[in-house]
Amino acid sequence: MESSIHLNELGAFLKARRAELSPRTVGLPETGAPRRVPGLRRDEVARLAGLSSPYYTRLEQGRVGPSAAVLTTLVRVLHLDDEQRDWLFELAGEAGVRVCRRPAQKVQPRVQRFLDGILFTPALVLGRHMDILAWNSLAAAVVTDFSRIPAKKRNFIRLLFVEPAMRVLYPDWERVAHACVTQLWMEGVKCPGDAQLAELVGELSVADAHFRRWWGARHATALDVGTKTLRHPLVGDITLDWDSFVCAGDAEQQLVVWTAEPGSASHDSLRFLSAWTAQPAAPASDAP
Repeated sequence: MESSIHLNELGAFLKARRAELSPRTVGLPETGAPRRVPGLRRDEVARLAGLSSPYYTRLEQGRVGPSAAVLTTLVRVLHLDDEQRDWLFELAGEAGVRVCRRPAQKVQPRVQRFLDGILFTPALVLGRHMDILAWNSLAAAVVTDFSRIPAKKRNFIRLLFVEPAMRVLYPDWERVAHACVTQLWMEGVKCPGDAQLAELVGELSVADAHFRRWWGARHATALDVGTKTLRHPLVGDITLDWDSFVCAGDAEQQLVVWTAEPGSASHDSLRFLSAWTAQPAAPASDAP
């Protein structure tokens, strides 16, 4: 009985916050037609959060307890401030909702030394949710300078959707991005209470219609190896085979390597980029 009371309070709190928002606030188009309810409709909140409309309706009615992942997404969608966020999680805790927080991942120094020793092969380490944990200089030359991206935003799938240059780098961007969304969804199934994953999904659901549609489709496809073509701004098209290996120190870290057929134009391009990245920067007085 006590849990039901707090679930009802949780639902009422969500309903009140929904009523305070306008479509313009959350980036939805305003048609000018009269709205039957103040603020956002339930189906609009559900769509922005990547949830089904019936599920969100049950949530506001106090008939179901949300996971920590759903709570974190709703914090972003409903534009809750810190105090409101803390109250939301407090209500959820009183209702018996499990909040799951996983420790941050770190790459062992020996793995970074290994990456730095690979001169002609782009390689990087991806953590859970495709966080970019480590890379070598050739991977940065092929994809982007990862060091310029704040650590908390250094995520491969996030780059695919928010960095315009990535859509140019991948001529078949939709296929690549769709496959990554599928992998991310499969990761979410393993730990549905992951607050960090919910935050990422919430951000990308608001930012991109493709992501919302693919995430909602809930496809499951295993990807272990493959071939991709990149349209590099310096050397043109590069065709690379990729493979991944589980790191012994952390089963949720994967070493991803990209190789080219020896003697191919793509192989020559990698060697050129490797030499290019090894060159010291020109002194300021000599720079064009």
